[in-house]
Amino acid sequence: MNRIIPDGGHYVLANAAVPASLMGDPTSGALRLVDITIADGAIAAIDPAGSVSLPQRIDLRGDIVLPAFVDLHTHLDKGHIWPRQQNPDGTWTGALRAVLEDREANWASDDVERRMDFALRCAYAHGTAAIRTHLDMAPPQHEISWDVFERVRERWAGRVELQAAGLMGPDTILDDTALRAVATRTKAAGGILGGSTALHPENPAIMRRLVEIAGELGLDIDLHTDESPDPAANALECLADAVIDSGFSGSVVAGHCCSLAVQNDSTAKRVIDKVARAGIAVVSLPMCNMYLQDRENTAGVRTPRWRGVTLLNELKSAGVPVAIASDNTRDPFYAYGDLDGFEVLREGARILHFDHPQTDAFAWTRSVTADPAAIARFAFSGALKAGVAADLILFKGRSWTELMSRAQADRTVIRAGKAIDTTLPDYRELDDLMGPS
Repeated sequence: MNRIIPDGGHYVLANAAVPASLMGDPTSGALRLVDITIADGAIAAIDPAGSVSLPQRIDLRGDIVLPAFVDLHTHLDKGHIWPRQQNPDGTWTGALRAVLEDREANWASDDVERRMDFALRCAYAHGTAAIRTHLDMAPPQHEISWDVFERVRERWAGRVELQAAGLMGPDTILDDTALRAVATRTKAAGGILGGSTALHPENPAIMRRLVEIAGELGLDIDLHTDESPDPAANALECLADAVIDSGFSGSVVAGHCCSLAVQNDSTAKRVIDKVARAGIAVVSLPMCNMYLQDRENTAGVRTPRWRGVTLLNELKSAGVPVAIASDNTRDPFYAYGDLDGFEVLREGARILHFDHPQTDAFAWTRSVTADPAAIARFAFSGALKAGVAADLILFKGRSWTELMSRAQADRTVIRAGKAIDTTLPDYRELDDLMGPS
């Protein structure tokens, strides 16, 4: 049962356990026991546990408190189409073809907007305060989806802060007319220039052209790079080369980077060094990467040989800003998920092995809060400090293993100092969009 949060808006969360990494000590894995005073929708003060006396006092008895989540890489336009368009074999190629078919047949404005809104209600109920989504840009979808996104962004302002990146394939990027049309519409919407490429003979030219037009229009960049099991995939290295050679000064994010994990040690080190020098941030999508990568289209059953994720620990050790995120939700690229930042953290710990030593593990709570907020330059900081909005999540667990051993379905979500309704929307709301049952 959720805790009862006073309606008056002035109270203290006593004996709250919070990660030191979210209170000004970013590398610390320690938990600190504190009293968090809430007033007028904001964190008024954070003091040592037991030092604050207020009439409205909620004793958390050492339970963990985190700031609201930041989801740096999602696909709100694809979400929840699985009932009408499944992935026939679970592969990345199967997903690409299935989404193309569904987009051409169904992605009218109302369809996209309703599914986006449904996904955002899920994210909000789970405790997310900021989301970056990628939007498919194959013309004429770039006009439809940007219009929808602008309406949705305005409607959700004050609840979920939204950003969007226009997602193009290599053919669009190499077509100057199409690239400029997408980039111009992206600029008008206050968006980010995005794209997707893995093993492609034109990768150097693709990355140079993308960086050039981003620089010309003053756009940031967020790309899907090397979402592939092929060690020859070189999009990430080509991106780093293009950024370094051009002196591009905007923000650059690379998602997936799966091939890095199957390259030899000398190649991986060379690429990581370039990524660090270029100032590129990397976001790993552990659940989706593990679902799609190393899944082969064969007649028999085959167990995967690797987890599909990038070298996130090595990237972080090299000074590369990193984050983890949801990626797709109930669509051909990932049949599951609900835009739950805690699920991303929980599964990320298992898949990416950032859970040991457990004395350091809580530093990784930044990967779904403060670090993606800084990478994306959201207004929401994802930090715990006096003066910021009281956007918090109260969990039932006092340690890493207590927190991670359960799905935390009974968490309490506080926004601007008040508890919100965490009831999730019913899938039946979308039934009429899914076609005949």
